Amino acid sequence: MALGADLMDKDAQGNRNNYMRVQRRLLQMCRSGRLPYSWITDGSRTIYGYDRYEDPEAFADCAASIYRKDYWMDSPVRVEVWVEKDAMAGKLKPVVRDEFGLDLYVSRGFASESYLQEAGAHIRFDGRPTNVYLLTDFDASGMNIAETVERELIKQARPAEVRVERIAATPEQIDEYGLITQPVTRTDTRARRFIERYGTETVELDAIPASEIRRLIKEAIERHMDPTRLEMLRMIEQEEREGIRKLFGSVA
Repeated sequence: MALGADLMDKDAQGNRNNYMRVQRRLLQMCRSGRLPYSWITDGSRTIYGYDRYEDPEAFADCAASIYRKDYWMDSPVRVEVWVEKDAMAGKLKPVVRDEFGLDLYVSRGFASESYLQEAGAHIRFDGRPTNVYLLTDFDASGMNIAETVERELIKQARPAEVRVERIAATPEQIDEYGLITQPVTRTDTRARRFIERYGTETVELDAIPASEIRRLIKEAIERHMDPTRLEMLRMIEQEEREGIRKLFGSVA
């Protein structure tokens, strides 16, 4: 989707038609087998049902596979990663959730007040200083989203300390990765302020290669977690998974 967003006009009049054109072409590619359906994220539809198992041993395998140790339980700080777009979640989960055992917050544009209040309350209840790493588009809305998340988390989490750092997309990354830019959407009510501070070029977060996004996040998280300690915790986690498998598997 990022390719289509970068190469097609995004003015208010043609925006919907261009996105529909991209969607049709993606659907054609999936149907022809050129693009795996699994590469497309659809978070708007849900299937309701129970998980079912062949026998207790199958349940034991499942229980062991989903067990995750809290790598950060003894850490003096908390770490969170926030991203503006739901479509980016699939690129970030392998690092944020699977590798480092952290929560990934998806604001889906401007986060609701209740979403921010709940997140701030969680920080406040935990009490530890919290480092939030944020990823948004580099445009008028993206910068405003970043400011809103920082302001509201700090307010809602008091007296716990919150530090928010926006790590992508940035003007420096436009040059570093040779990203395709778009002009500011001047119909955005925040455009004037953005132009005064940053100029007329914008870029979408999706334009940054996924491998680089994951690298940026990994480097940020590793400021707070020694890789050697993380590896040790993973070994302990694996041993505890085997214990769960034996415990449930022996109940017949």
